[in-house]
Amino acid sequence: MRLTWREIRHRAAEFVERWEGKERGYEKGETQLFYQEFFGIFDVSVRRVGSFEAPVRKLDDSLGFIDLFWKGVLLVEQKSAGRNLERARDQAYDYFTGITESDLPQFVLLSDFQSFVLIDHEAQDEVEFPLSSLPDQIERFGFIIGRQKRVFRDQGPVNIQASELVGQLHDQLKASGYDGHDLERFLVRLVFCLFADDTGIFEPRDSFLDYLEHWTQPDGSDLGGRLTELFQVLDTPEGKRQDHLHEALEPFPYINGDLFRDQLRIPAFDTGMREQLIKCCSFDWSVISPAIFGALFQSVMDAKKRRAIGAHYTTEQNIMKVIQPLFLDDLTAEAERILALRGRTRKSELIRFQQKLARLTFFDPACGCGNFLVITYREIRRLEMRIIKALRTLRHADRQDDLAATDLSLVNVDQFYGVELEEFPVRVAETAMWMMDHIMNNQLSLLYGLGFVRIPLRSAPTIIHGDALEVDWTDILPAQNCSYILGNPPFSGSKTQSDDQRRQVRDIARLGGTGGTLDYVAAWFIKAASYVQSGKAPIGFVATNSITQGEQVGQLWPILFDQYGLRIVFAHRTFAWGSEARGRANVHVVILGLENAAAPLRQARLYHYEDIKGEPEEVTATAISPYLFDTGGKSDAKLVVHEEGRPINGWRQSKSGSQPIDDQHYILTETEYMSLCETDPSAAMHFRRYFGAKEFINGVHRYIVHPASISPSDLAHLPELVKRVQAVREFRAKSNRKQTLRLANYPTEFNVTVLPEVPFLALPETSSERREFVPIGWMEPPDVPSNALRIVESAKLIDFALLTSTMHMTWMRAVCGRLKNDYRYSIGVVYNAFPVPEITARDAAKIEPLAQAILEARAAYPDATLAHLYDPDTMPPPLRRAHHALDRAVDRLYQRKPFTSEHDRLQHLFERYQKMKQPLV
Repeated sequence: MRLTWREIRHRAAEFVERWEGKERGYEKGETQLFYQEFFGIFDVSVRRVGSFEAPVRKLDDSLGFIDLFWKGVLLVEQKSAGRNLERARDQAYDYFTGITESDLPQFVLLSDFQSFVLIDHEAQDEVEFPLSSLPDQIERFGFIIGRQKRVFRDQGPVNIQASELVGQLHDQLKASGYDGHDLERFLVRLVFCLFADDTGIFEPRDSFLDYLEHWTQPDGSDLGGRLTELFQVLDTPEGKRQDHLHEALEPFPYINGDLFRDQLRIPAFDTGMREQLIKCCSFDWSVISPAIFGALFQSVMDAKKRRAIGAHYTTEQNIMKVIQPLFLDDLTAEAERILALRGRTRKSELIRFQQKLARLTFFDPACGCGNFLVITYREIRRLEMRIIKALRTLRHADRQDDLAATDLSLVNVDQFYGVELEEFPVRVAETAMWMMDHIMNNQLSLLYGLGFVRIPLRSAPTIIHGDALEVDWTDILPAQNCSYILGNPPFSGSKTQSDDQRRQVRDIARLGGTGGTLDYVAAWFIKAASYVQSGKAPIGFVATNSITQGEQVGQLWPILFDQYGLRIVFAHRTFAWGSEARGRANVHVVILGLENAAAPLRQARLYHYEDIKGEPEEVTATAISPYLFDTGGKSDAKLVVHEEGRPINGWRQSKSGSQPIDDQHYILTETEYMSLCETDPSAAMHFRRYFGAKEFINGVHRYIVHPASISPSDLAHLPELVKRVQAVREFRAKSNRKQTLRLANYPTEFNVTVLPEVPFLALPETSSERREFVPIGWMEPPDVPSNALRIVESAKLIDFALLTSTMHMTWMRAVCGRLKNDYRYSIGVVYNAFPVPEITARDAAKIEPLAQAILEARAAYPDATLAHLYDPDTMPPPLRRAHHALDRAVDRLYQRKPFTSEHDRLQHLFERYQKMKQPLV
C-alpha cells in the first residue's frame, strides 16, 4: 500500500530518535546501517537501487570508492560525526570525473550522521539542515519513491529592495511635478543604466556612478540636463557623435533598441533627489532578476499597489510550474539524450538541437512586464549553453580552432512575442528581455573566457501595445510559426468585470446575451484555442481555479473540447499564487496545459498539493478531466457536469432560503433582539430565529421579522416595526436595480420569502475547505433560513444519510464552485446532478439507523457548535466513528468492493454520472 507523507514523516521522526545525539557515527562502521534505515523510511531496499563502496576512477586516475551510489539519481559522501562537510563536497565532485555522463546523479547528499547537505543539480537548489529537521525536510527525498516535489528558489527580497529604492526616487520626481509618460520612460532608462553599470554593458564598471558623482553639481541643479545628454549619447553610434563631446561621456556605448530614442522633458533635481539616485547606484544591480523586478518596478507607479509590494508579481517558482511541463522538461530530456550520445552522430545531433532551439517561438498574449518571456528566454539560453559547451569539447578533441562566442550563440530575444494592454509594462518587458540577454551573454563569456556583449542592440522582442482580446494574434505571429503559447492572463470574476470586459467575454464565448458566468481569463483560453487551429502550439496558462469548478465548467470546456478539439495534457490543481514578499497575494489558481487532441498522445501530468501553499507532487494520468482529476479511462475526459434546474437523480426539489433585501432593517443581532424584548415585547414576539450558513455552523443567533405575515391592523400598532418598514421602502427606492425598485412598492415583503412549515434539512452554501464533511443538519419552524442556506423540506433520514456521506462530499469537492478556497454548495451541479444509487426499502432500513447515530453523536455534545464538531482537529471520536460506519454502508450501495481513495470514488461517480446523462443527451 502506498505510504502517505504523514507516515513517512512519522518514520523520519523515529529515525531521528534512533540516531540523534548518540555516541555513534563512525564513517566506515555505520554508514551502511545508517542508509539501510534511511531508505527504510520509504520502504525501499537501498541495495536494490544502489551500491555501497562503488569503485570509480578519479581525475588523477587513482581508484576511489563512493560511499553510496545510485546511478543517475544519487551520490552520497558520508563522513564521521563532526567532520568537515566541505571536504566531503570536494571528494564527491572529484568522483564526477570518473562517472559516465548518462550515470551522473541529479542529487548529491553530504552527511556526518548529524547533519545533511542535499544538492539538486536539476533544480539548482541546495539545502543544509540538521538531523533533527529531517521530518520537516523529508519530502525533498521524494525522488527515492518517484514522488519528487519540485523546489525552486525565488529572489524576492533583493528585488523588492531594488524596487523600493527606485520607488523612493519615483515619489520625489512625481512630487516635483515630473510625472506621467515622461516619468515612466525616464525611470526605465535609469534602471537600464543602473543595471548596465554593474553588469559590464558600461565599461569600466561604475562609469554611470562616476559620471553622477564627479560631473554633476552636489545641489542637483544640472543633473536633469546631464542625464538627458547621456541618454542622447547612448542613442548615437560612436562614429556619429559630436567632436567636442564631454570627456566623461566618451566611455558609454551605443545601445540602440529604441530605449533612448524619444526626447523627454528634462526633470529638475535637487540635493535629496541626486543623493537618492546615487544611493540607487550603490545597490548591486547584477544580482536582480529581470523577470521579477519588471513587475515590481511597475508597481512603484501605483501607490496603492506599493503598499503591498511583492504581492503583484509572478514568482520564478510559479513561472517554472508553467514552462517545465509545457516545453522545458521535454527539451531538457532531448538535450540529455543527445549529450549522452557517443560516436559520429553526436556532433550533428548537437548542432541540429541548437538550431531547433533557435527556431522556437514563444507567445505570451498577456505578458505584462514580460515575466514569463524573460524566464523562458533564460532557460532556453541555459540549454543552448550546455550544447555549446559540448560542441566546444568536440572541437578541442578534433584540434579545430575555437569559434567566437558570437558565432556560437543562436538563440536571441527576437524569438519572443507578447501583447500588453498598458504602454509602460511594454517598455519594461523589452528592457527586461535585453537585461536577461546580457546576463546570459555574461555567462557565455565566462565559459569562453572572452567578452560577449550584444551592444548595440540589433534584435528585439516583439511586444505589442494593445488589447489582446481585440487584436488579431496572427498579425503578431502567424499561428503556424508559433511554438508555444504561455502566460498569466488577467483574473476578473463575472461579477467584477467592467461592461466592456463582459462584452468581450460574451463575444468570444458566444454563450448568448449574458455570456454566462465565465471569468475574464476564459476569453484568453477560447481565443488561444481558436488561434492554434491553424497551428500546432500547445497552451500553458495560469487561471483562476473557478474555471475548473461549478457552473463555469459546463460553459467553457465544451467550447475548448468540442468546438476546438483540445485536450488537457498537464495541470496543477488549486494552489496559492503569490510571492514570499510581505503583502503576499493568496489568490487561488490552477495551471492548465492544453494541446490539439489530434496530436500524438503523450503522458498526461497532474500536480497535486497537500498544502495549497506548499510544493506539488506530480503523478502521471491516463486522461485529465476539466475538474482536474485522472479519469483513469472510466469516464470520458471531456465529460462536464451541466447545471440542472431540477434534480435529475430522483431527489426532492431543494431551494434557497429567504432573501429580504432590507439593508438589515428586518434583521437583529442577539443583543439587539434581547434589548427589543425589554423595550417593546409586542414587536419582539414577531421575530424568528434567522440562520445563514455562518450562523448555522457557528451557533450564532440572529432574528428576522417578516412584516407581511403580520395583519395590517396589528402592524399599525407596532411603531418600531412601522419605522423599519419605512426605512426598507426608502432603501429600495434608491436602488439602481429594477427588481429592487419594484419591491419598494411592497416594503413588507421579502425579495424571496421562504418560511418553512415543516422540518427541513439545511445545507450551508459555503463551508471551510478544511472540513471533511459539510455540516448538514435539521432545522424546524419557526426558524427561518437565509439565502445562504439551501433547504430540503420534508426530507427523510435516508436523504440525510446520502447527503452527509463521503460519496456526496467527494462529488461536492470535485464539482462545486469555490469562494476563495472554501466550498460553495451549488444546487445545480452538486445536489441536482449527484449520482444517487438505487436504494431498496431494505437498504434504507440498514442505513437510516446509521444516519441517526450521527445525529445522536452530535447531540452528545450540546454545548458544541457544528464548527467545533466538524473541525478536523477537534472532531469527537464517536462522531467520526459514526460517519465511518455510515460511509461503509453507503459505499456498498455503489459497489461491493471497498473504495481505496477519494480518487477511486470520483472515477466511479463520474462513470455513473455519464450513464445517468446518456439517455438525456
